[in-house]
Amino acid sequence: MGEIQDQLFILVGALACLNYLLKCVKFCKYFLLRLWNPLPKSFFRSMGEWAVITGAGDGIGKAYSYELAKRGLNIVMISRTLEKLQAVAKGIEETTGSHVKIIQADFTKDDIYENIKENLQGLEIGILVNNVGMLHNYIPFHFLSAPEEVQNLIHCNISSVVKMTRLILRDMEIRRKGLVLNISSGAGRFPWPLYSIYSSTKAFVCTFSKALQVEYKEKGIVIQVVTPYFISTQMTKHINPNIVMKTADEFVKESLDSVAVGAETCGCLAHEILAHLIDLVPSWILYSDAFQNFILTHYAYDQNKIPESKK
Repeated sequence: MGEIQDQLFILVGALACLNYLLKCVKFCKYFLLRLWNPLPKSFFRSMGEWAVITGAGDGIGKAYSYELAKRGLNIVMISRTLEKLQAVAKGIEETTGSHVKIIQADFTKDDIYENIKENLQGLEIGILVNNVGMLHNYIPFHFLSAPEEVQNLIHCNISSVVKMTRLILRDMEIRRKGLVLNISSGAGRFPWPLYSIYSSTKAFVCTFSKALQVEYKEKGIVIQVVTPYFISTQMTKHINPNIVMKTADEFVKESLDSVAVGAETCGCLAHEILAHLIDLVPSWILYSDAFQNFILTHYAYDQNKIPESKK
């Protein structure tokens, strides 16, 4: 009996070491690929003539629109606020010379996709960035205390990814090339209590994306899920950027250079390191009552430090 236990402990230890080694290899792969095997400048334009970006009027979506236009693509911007789309489209056309097409759509609704499909007819779409998303409780809450507008969140964070991918992936399959970037969140890499619904919707995006990559990799299509942690946008109340809190422009430039890394990336080196460190923390610490209470207390303290005019 003792010999069996010893063998079992050895097996568990070996598996733990192997798991850690694989994580180290993934991290090194991210670092080495960007240094020694960078993507050619022509890569993005070689996918097709047009890039489609959802949630393109602000933040990360706006940054993807500008950056992909700079890399030679024409842009289809889809978002809810027409005035923002028009202003960003004008700026892109004036600074890059790319053509921009705008489609007004509210992704919290479920009846918008036929109109989007009609507006995309005839375009050679090489890149899709499923970026649109919403966080319905910026303040951490227990599930029953959070706002009740759950369906809007599901439409925006889940249905949009599935339906936009279905609209565009078929033509990519026919042409045997294309790039789909699904913007998830670090909150989707493991359960985040106090943001349970948001975390769960982003976990869906991770699982869906990685499953699709297996299905379509052999057909020449790259499908990657991007799981950033902290980006200074309207969703995060434009918190001042720092070594971890990236601006949208900084993050997007780095994330596009990470396309060759694999099916999942945090998008930038700082967030890859952060994710690696978080993975080392035992889950019982993250999910303890003491840690959850700390988050609630710390957030309340930070809110009290913000002047009323900025809340």
